[in-house]
Amino acid sequence: MSRRSIPLLRQLWTLPSFNLTPTRSVTYMPRPGDGAPRAVTLIPGDGIGPLVTGAVEQVMEAMHAPLYFERYEVHGDMERVPEKVIQSIKKNKVCLKGGLATPMGGGVSSLNVQLRRELDLYASLVNCFNLPGLPTRHQDVDIVVIRENTEGEYSGLEHEVVRGVVESLKLITKFCSERIAKYAFEYAYLNNRKKVTAVHKANIMKLADGLFLESCREVSTKYPGIKYNEIIVDNCCMQLVSKPEQFDVMVTPNLYGNLVANTAAGIAGGTGVMPGGNVGADHAVFEQGASAGNVGNENLVEQKKANPVALLLSSAMMLRHLQFPSFADRLETAVERVITDGKYRTKDLGGTSTTQEVVDAVIAALD
Repeated sequence: MSRRSIPLLRQLWTLPSFNLTPTRSVTYMPRPGDGAPRAVTLIPGDGIGPLVTGAVEQVMEAMHAPLYFERYEVHGDMERVPEKVIQSIKKNKVCLKGGLATPMGGGVSSLNVQLRRELDLYASLVNCFNLPGLPTRHQDVDIVVIRENTEGEYSGLEHEVVRGVVESLKLITKFCSERIAKYAFEYAYLNNRKKVTAVHKANIMKLADGLFLESCREVSTKYPGIKYNEIIVDNCCMQLVSKPEQFDVMVTPNLYGNLVANTAAGIAGGTGVMPGGNVGADHAVFEQGASAGNVGNENLVEQKKANPVALLLSSAMMLRHLQFPSFADRLETAVERVITDGKYRTKDLGGTSTTQEVVDAVIAALD
């Protein structure tokens, strides 16, 4: 069901003549063995990561969700993601992770980027939407940002030509552009989305972003039922903060997607409530959707007041990915009940609650 249809159903429910009393429940038929517990690699990460991943562990245990975690300590100041962690994710196919701090400058590369490359997690997905009961400047926001995750400005191809002059290369390929476009249109098709918008700067980067656009246009012809349009990234940012409801699914190269997803998250309620994940052909890593604030700061850690909602909703996405839809529905419904009630909210949502108080409220709201 689309989130956009929920307010209408609630209005209809209150009408005296409209009585929704189903004669039989709608369910899904699992395959034999689908209820067997699944192993999930868990990376608590840095900063608030252990707090919010701990929140997920508690809720999963309270729901008796059919999964168990294999925990590994990984931190952003490591030179590389340990090989045993990579092998665990390859074995389990699914990982849940907290934020990993990336040092500014210096020679240490981002472990987040390493993970995406090592596992070929070529698609990043962030869902930015209005949560019921959470006031925001804009309503009817329901945007999915799908970002190419393996090339572009994040390719790491930098070198110093001469002292004081650094060259940084942006790599765009037909192969990667086509597969992210295919993923975006396939996502729209499978989720009853109506429009895909390609974000670019082809007016300046005519070859690189031109190739990305060419790939998107070719793929769009195979999905005649989905509207396709294009927007320059600077205009996109302006339109996001003025009329975000016009966007549905957005497909972007690497750097633009990071900027657009964080902007959309801020518009829809903040980075603390936006779920997301990274997916490839064989593996998926779920984490807080918007990267801004996913490690938090020392005060949040010391006061134990990190917002666990984003990672709880990301774990609901993970449950659906693992084909446990009823558990995902229960978790999402419980989180929405807590947000709507408004009694337990962390500081970023205008409240004073601790992480544990929010977790306890979500557990109490589970059906």
